[in-house]
Amino acid sequence: MKKILTILCAMVCAGSLSAQTFTITDSMQWKAYDDFNTALLDKTASRYIYKADTQQSKADHRGNGYRDNDVSGCAAAIWCQAIYYDMVINAYNRAKTEGNEELMKKYKALHDRIYSGEKSHYVNFNFDNSNTNNGWFVYDDIMWWTCALARAYQTFGKSEYLNYSERSFCRVWYGSATVGDDGSYADPARFEGASGGGMFWEWQPIDHANPHQPGDFRSACINFPTVIAACLLHQLVPEGRTAPTAARPTRQTKEWYLEKAKEIYAWADKTLVNSSGRVADGIHGGGAEFSDHLYNQATYIGASCLLYKLTGEKTYLSKAQKAADYVISNMCTNSILKFENGYEQGVYTAIYAQYMKMLIYDCGLSKTLTNKYLKHIQRQMQKGWDNRDQERGIQAGNFAKKTESTDVVESYGGSGLPALMLMFPAHITVDDITDDVEEVPAAQASVSSDIYTLDGKLVRKAATQSQVASLNNGLYLYQQKKLLVRK
Repeated sequence: MKKILTILCAMVCAGSLSAQTFTITDSMQWKAYDDFNTALLDKTASRYIYKADTQQSKADHRGNGYRDNDVSGCAAAIWCQAIYYDMVINAYNRAKTEGNEELMKKYKALHDRIYSGEKSHYVNFNFDNSNTNNGWFVYDDIMWWTCALARAYQTFGKSEYLNYSERSFCRVWYGSATVGDDGSYADPARFEGASGGGMFWEWQPIDHANPHQPGDFRSACINFPTVIAACLLHQLVPEGRTAPTAARPTRQTKEWYLEKAKEIYAWADKTLVNSSGRVADGIHGGGAEFSDHLYNQATYIGASCLLYKLTGEKTYLSKAQKAADYVISNMCTNSILKFENGYEQGVYTAIYAQYMKMLIYDCGLSKTLTNKYLKHIQRQMQKGWDNRDQERGIQAGNFAKKTESTDVVESYGGSGLPALMLMFPAHITVDDITDDVEEVPAAQASVSSDIYTLDGKLVRKAATQSQVASLNNGLYLYQQKKLLVRK
């Protein structure tokens, strides 16, 4: 199979967006994130984690917050803290990509404080501690952190982050000897036929788990994040590891992670996704239970994009596009995302931002598709910004509705606008992503140049010809240009 390298000659930071349709600026985007942190991050030296809502004076313990008339110091949900942690990583990566050393320093320092606060609050990332106040008692809570910690290692290169990411993944997959659960993986060798495959959402009882049964819930919110985490770890762990022999290992081989990513994706795609790209919430042993949730669409998009980039199989990319199209056609009113107002559901937009960025920037879409998806995202940012509370600079999550200065704003919904703002720089246009494309054979690409991801992480130093040719599918920064690798 011939591999083509496409060099996109448009400079990364060129161009500006039409003020008639999109008036957001880069400075507005940074302000949206800083205002979110001012309103909802508990900056007490011993904490540095996020509050459930603006009524809380601190983030001290688990609780639903003002919804339950509780203003005693409720922290945001443990799994949502991982999404907020992703945001500070995204802020640093954007600053690095844009060459802004002042902001790099600012957000690296903020990252370090948030990481220390989260680790301290959540039992030092002891994933075998099932304390229901600040421990780990649902599989997907852990897996969201697996993904975030993998991205932290990808960005900062500190081995501690990779160690915790792998430990958490394996704790979910294999179960915990301390807790006594048998793991999230519904091993087809154990659960035969239609009862096998995929990942279970939880274990019960929390402190002395019973073995899983075929009818236990297997949700999209554990299956597709598992695929994402496995893809990330496949990219990050070194070659040449010896396969572990322990019953409950704490890490796996590079090849194993990709194999399991493909396996879980195949089961979840077949079982939980229909032909239009709609993702079900899960299955209890019968048919797929369909209800529209943005985070399920988002993680399916992310899992599909990652597997496309790793394998070059265009079927994965087609599935990502269908899932995004379903959101635009069925989960928007007047082109604005419908807001889900259940407990913690406001955070779904932030997850959507994470993976739509991957689809739009990293997968080499046509100009037509890039324009379609980027304009969709820009409409969300514009509407959210226009309807923010200008006094506090925050938006409650329902972009179609004005946030008033007297409104209680949860960190969940409040994360949506700044997450989008961080991931989609205002100065980057469709033309910057897609224009001036010239395809050249790999043999004609110049070598001895550093190659970076779009987020600024070094992939290859002074890459040789063979290293350039062996890159995974996707977009890279290369000689101050964009390099598209397509199999």
